[in-house]
Amino acid sequence: MRTNNLIVRVTALILACATLQAAAADPQITRSQALAQASSADVKQRRAAVDRLGEVGLMSDAPALLGALHDRDEPTRELAEASVWRVWSRSGDAKVDEFFERGVREMNGGDLKLAIETFSSVIRQKPEFAEGWNKRATLYFLAGELEKSLKDCDEVLKRNPSHFGVLAGYGQIYAQLDQPERALDYFQRALKINPNMQGVEQGIEALKQLISRRGGRVI
Repeated sequence: MRTNNLIVRVTALILACATLQAAAADPQITRSQALAQASSADVKQRRAAVDRLGEVGLMSDAPALLGALHDRDEPTRELAEASVWRVWSRSGDAKVDEFFERGVREMNGGDLKLAIETFSSVIRQKPEFAEGWNKRATLYFLAGELEKSLKDCDEVLKRNPSHFGVLAGYGQIYAQLDQPERALDYFQRALKINPNMQGVEQGIEALKQLISRRGGRVI
């Protein structure tokens, strides 16, 4: 029993030392440090930087993350995309963010009507918050209200012209409206900003084939 206790204490000490060493080797970087490291030649620093910006970044930091979507390192690109969405989903107002998170839960739970009401409240409280409009546009699309979805998409682009998600959304809507040329244009614009969207890339190829079969000209 005493021997076992000793082993436990030694093991705990080793683990504690390892944890301290890891913490010392990987200190929490500041927002300004993350912005500087986002273009580092060291891939580990780039990964840590874009991940950290997802936690503390501001809308003004989005260009750095959008640039990282084109990084030669795949994990960096994946982290950058996740961080872009996290930054876009923060309004800067705690009350609005609370409503936003509630709306996301309602959306994920499949309660489209209630989620639309919640995001409408988000929009009324902070109309300059692009992601509130984007979420409602998504809900209108899911509800089959395509014209309303298009109008909300317009509002998103007014506030966030680099929103690859809403550009892809336009593509989906125009594909459903049987306007493949317009759908193709929006998909291509989305992929230019974020080249990592495999679904959009596949959609582009399908649209090109459709347009070609119909005798149209693919640009």
